[in-house]
Amino acid sequence: MEIVFLLAGLVIIQFIHPKRNKTKDPQPYAEANLYAPPENVQVILKKACLDCHSNNTRYPWYCTFQPFDWWIAGHIRKGKKALNLDEYTNRNLRYQFHKFEDIVEQVKEGKMPLKSYLWIHKDAKLSTEEKAALLGWAESAMDYMKSIYPPDSLIRKSPPRTPASPAP
Repeated sequence: MEIVFLLAGLVIIQFIHPKRNKTKDPQPYAEANLYAPPENVQVILKKACLDCHSNNTRYPWYCTFQPFDWWIAGHIRKGKKALNLDEYTNRNLRYQFHKFEDIVEQVKEGKMPLKSYLWIHKDAKLSTEEKAALLGWAESAMDYMKSIYPPDSLIRKSPPRTPASPAP
């Protein structure tokens, strides 16, 4: 009897899918509009980053089945919350600068792309040369920002520490 309920549940969930992360609309706030990556970096971003960090995801065939579609939708939701390259320039300068710092850190530490993404997307594994190109672009964008914006608009200074008050 339990197997019947399990099978019925598996069949029913096949009809429940999250909204697709796809748009045909222009992306006026995309990072590429202001911090144009060279063509080789655009290729890297497309194969290793944009599925989770943009408003357009390339969905693999297995997303037609549940619970895989929900799992992928969760990754996309978290990825876009952390960094959405299609909404990038709509954010303040500190955010933009900090996210370039994050890109550098994540790539250097091998935290992106996610290991679970690489299980299926073998082509998204970054070579040493690709990492260098991505880091070069991010660092170049940060240098560009430093050259045209005042430092206090890019980096929040920590307030000075005050000595702890004595206990009453």
